[in-house]
Amino acid sequence: MKVLVTGAGGQLGRALIASAPEGCELEAIDIADLDLTDAEAIRARIMTGRPDLVMNAAAYTAVDKAESEEDLALAINGTAVAAMASALAETGGRLVHVSTDFVFDGTSSRAYRPEDSPAPISAYGRTKLTGEQAAADSGALIVRTAWVYTAGGANFVRTMIRLMREKDELRVVADQIGTPTWAPGLATVLWGLAAQGASGIYHHSDAGVASWYDFAVAIQDEALAAGLLDKAIPLHPITTADYPTPAVRPAFSLLDCSATRALLQDGWTHWRHNLRTMLKEEKALG
Repeated sequence: MKVLVTGAGGQLGRALIASAPEGCELEAIDIADLDLTDAEAIRARIMTGRPDLVMNAAAYTAVDKAESEEDLALAINGTAVAAMASALAETGGRLVHVSTDFVFDGTSSRAYRPEDSPAPISAYGRTKLTGEQAAADSGALIVRTAWVYTAGGANFVRTMIRLMREKDELRVVADQIGTPTWAPGLATVLWGLAAQGASGIYHHSDAGVASWYDFAVAIQDEALAAGLLDKAIPLHPITTADYPTPAVRPAFSLLDCSATRALLQDGWTHWRHNLRTMLKEEKALG
């Protein structure tokens, strides 16, 4: 099976490459290999290479910058996906597209199900929803996720550890609720769903619930235990209003992953256990 992985240099792209099933003829490309703002170039790449499967891990993810760069975000998160879907419809290939909890407005009183109506409240969310719609029209597999991190990546975990080393105290938002997601676990789920021939919308995050403040507290505790920090510093919970940003973020973006678990019949690891694993890998990286 020929598989094209986009966003190969990112957190999820690297995890997909590392966990690719045996027998895959893998082509991994990143921004230097293909301009995702060029729909014709995307189409030509697929028409020439004719992959059986495209794992689209590429995205514009600068949530706050997207407020002033929505056209660029839309080109990568929306138009590029439409180009992939259109080309694959002609070649007979399949698309696996990764989306986000930011397609929801965060006003739910329960975890969001795949069939719930999206209502994005940020430019980033709007552009990701456009990509979802383009992918859905082609019968693709769409997997929404949230708060992705991995060892060696640019993410909240590594940022917190850096700041905990540099600062005497930190203030962390405590009224945005969701669940962290370890990229290698997400990659395994994507490969698993693809192997099942799944299509439509699925959700995956790690098990459990957290605020960003809860996540930061756990990061400090686990980093101390792993020897990545020498001392603890005070962490103070604050509200979203105390930390204004250009983009509005959903206050509650917990994802209902029960359909994914039922199809894969897999275990569901709590986010704190995956955090511990990630920090061991981080320490090994030096």
